Amino acid sequence: MLFADNGLSDAQISALFAVWSVVGLLAEVPTGALADRFSPRLALMAAGLLQAAGYAVWLLLPGFAGYAAGFVLWGIGGSLVSGSVEALLFDGLVAAGSADRFARVLGWCRGAGLLAQIPAAVVATVLFASGGYSLVGWVSVALCVLTAGLAWLIPPARPPDADQNPAGPTAAVSVRPAAEPGEQAGESDSYLSVLRAGIAEAVAHPAVRAAVLAVAMLTGLDAFDEYFSLLASGWGVPTVMIPIATLGLPLAGAVGAALGGWANRMSTAALTAVFGCGVAALAAAAVADRPAGLVGVGLFYGLYRMVLVVADTRLQESITGSARATVTSMASLGSEVSALALYAAWALAGLPLVVVLIAVVGAASLTPRPRWLRGRTRRTAVHTR
Repeated sequence: MLFADNGLSDAQISALFAVWSVVGLLAEVPTGALADRFSPRLALMAAGLLQAAGYAVWLLLPGFAGYAAGFVLWGIGGSLVSGSVEALLFDGLVAAGSADRFARVLGWCRGAGLLAQIPAAVVATVLFASGGYSLVGWVSVALCVLTAGLAWLIPPARPPDADQNPAGPTAAVSVRPAAEPGEQAGESDSYLSVLRAGIAEAVAHPAVRAAVLAVAMLTGLDAFDEYFSLLASGWGVPTVMIPIATLGLPLAGAVGAALGGWANRMSTAALTAVFGCGVAALAAAAVADRPAGLVGVGLFYGLYRMVLVVADTRLQESITGSARATVTSMASLGSEVSALALYAAWALAGLPLVVVLIAVVGAASLTPRPRWLRGRTRRTAVHTR
């Protein structure tokens, strides 16, 4: 709306989204290596400042060039977040001797993020009514700066004693030392070395490679939420009622994500059955082709979010090297391909083909019993640099 109201055409707006996507694709893995080389905490701080700068450019330089520059800044900032959050959370829990709580805490974080969409929408509506795009924009800038400040306050993870087994028998983990910015690094800790190490682990280690591919395929399916409003509209929900009618969908996703810690104890067969139930509910919604189908969409979205937390957890548990954010960024990079496939499916045949794609992705990720979902029997090995 901001772009259209400032005179941009549909083609120009699409070009801006393309700029955003391309920047994210190009920056994904390199920024993950930056987080590993220096600090995920610093990466999150920089991400908040870059996003704030992007919004500020939009406000100060309205027009195609200014909006494109803002998307470049935001794209780089978003790439810095990807992988850094999981790495910081996992390393922090390992250092605290609570690595077995990763799935639970990650699920709570994901659920909180989904729930935050509701008050954010309400606040944005009030701000826009009071001061238009300018007020919404500058408040957004301030909140991004506040986010960067909160990231700075996160204490660096300290590695546990060598004779401790902080994670129990659930994972093979690594803990990066709490080096301060500017510390002199050896050759083995150079940026290119970290980048190579992360890519090598994601590609050459069978268990990690399987986990990266599974997370990439499953994460890309989250692009489906872009079509919730279109589904409601196509099923006859009046435009004015669409926000209320779709309100339960992020709530369902939040509940599913919050149950991720519980679901992490499930067997492969149980997780496959859970995902299959979600796909069946979505297929039933497609057949019904009426507003009541939103119930099926919500059921699918909640179960999908629960399985996604398990997948992300198993990926973190499979990583044994120190380039954790880099490996996670490889999965995020692959998720863009899955998302593009979903966009294409929707463009070709709408929800029916999307259901088929989701079923195929679920089968490829779950039913062949990939290593990332196999029972974990090895005791934890803690590696420190």
